[in-house]
Amino acid sequence: MGKKATEREATRARTHGLSRRERLLRRADYEATYRARRSAADDRLVVCVRPNGLPFSRIGLSVSGKWGKSVRRNRFRRLCREAFRLHKAELPVGLDLVVIPRRGIDMTLEEVAKSLVVLARKAVAKKSEPKK
Repeated sequence: MGKKATEREATRARTHGLSRRERLLRRADYEATYRARRSAADDRLVVCVRPNGLPFSRIGLSVSGKWGKSVRRNRFRRLCREAFRLHKAELPVGLDLVVIPRRGIDMTLEEVAKSLVVLARKAVAKKSEPKK
C-alpha cells in the first residue's frame, strides 16, 4: 500500500469517523452529566444528558463489566458510536450524552439508533430534578 492510499484512508476516517472533540474523554465530564440528573430510559438503553455549551454534541459510553465479556461490551460501544455518527442531525445540538445499556439485551444498529434519538429528545424535554 502506497503513501497516497494511506493518506486517503486517514482522510476518510477524519471525515466519516468521530473526532476526539465529539467524545467524552474526561471523568469530570461523565460526573457532571450524571449530576445533571436528566435522563430517559427504555428497555434497551439509559441516556443521561446535560447541556455542554458547545455547537456540537458529544457522546460517552458507560458499559459495566456485568454487561458481558469484553467482546460484547466493545461491540455495543462500536454500535453506539456508529449510531451517534449516522444520526447526529436528528439529535439535539449542544449536549453531552452518556449512554448506558440495559443488562442482557443484544441490539442491532437500528435499535440502538432509534433508542438513542428518542431518549436524547425525551431527556432534553425533562426538567432537571434537584439533587437531594
